[in-house]
Amino acid sequence: MSVRAAFNAGGFPAYRSALVQLGGAQKKAARSAPAYSRYVNRRLGRYLAALSFAAGLSPNAVTGISAVFTFAGIALLMLFPPSLWLGVAVALLLATGYALDSADGQLARLTRTGSPAGEWLDHIVDAVKTSLLPLALAVGLYRFDAVPKLMLLVPLLAALVCAVLFFSMMLTEQLRRQRGVESSADDSRRPSWVRSVLVVPMDYGLLCWVFVLYGAVPVFMTVYTVILAATAAFLVLASVKWFRELSVLPDAPRGRHLRESGPETPSDAGGQQ
Repeated sequence: MSVRAAFNAGGFPAYRSALVQLGGAQKKAARSAPAYSRYVNRRLGRYLAALSFAAGLSPNAVTGISAVFTFAGIALLMLFPPSLWLGVAVALLLATGYALDSADGQLARLTRTGSPAGEWLDHIVDAVKTSLLPLALAVGLYRFDAVPKLMLLVPLLAALVCAVLFFSMMLTEQLRRQRGVESSADDSRRPSWVRSVLVVPMDYGLLCWVFVLYGAVPVFMTVYTVILAATAAFLVLASVKWFRELSVLPDAPRGRHLRESGPETPSDAGGQQ
């Protein structure tokens, strides 16, 4: 059954047909994509994309629903004191939002309705949540006096590190694409799954589930600080590597400038997957 026929049929036939076609039309995973994003979140996104298709939702609508789940979880951090149940609720909301963030891109490819506006909307939501999540954490910890004041520097530094990492990954990928380079030359030096495991501390999906520890604030802050330190170290090392790599690339072809095409995030790193 074709996608169009399944859509007209509605219900389970549409879901089943969409799921089959999504399984055979997955975008090639980035070799550097973290393990959870690559092996778990993308699969969850596939099921949600099929459900969204059966429900007749557009990719932009799925992006909007993803934002609702994500920002609801972020809002809870500022409104209620740390507790086990709050941490579980935040983790579930953030993880669901992240799975839907994968579903919107898969649905766009399935229905061939992807657009620059949709890509822009997806990246804007990603950019906002990247900085807003650690800032909301800092606000909640401060409001409810959950940690010593000096510890508030941890989520504040996380907001800076995450924002710089998000921007630098997008910009590096865009500059590579302008010059016909799809991936780093180092990608072939080690097995793909090894790279996915090594970059787990930078995995947004892992960060989502760390909030289940929020009822034990000292434990949560210890894990959160370790993740921040690993992410900051990755950013420093990657920045040196990216700068050296871009330094030897040729100039962009005539007429192709950065402003002429919007940046795209590497797959499974927060953009449409």
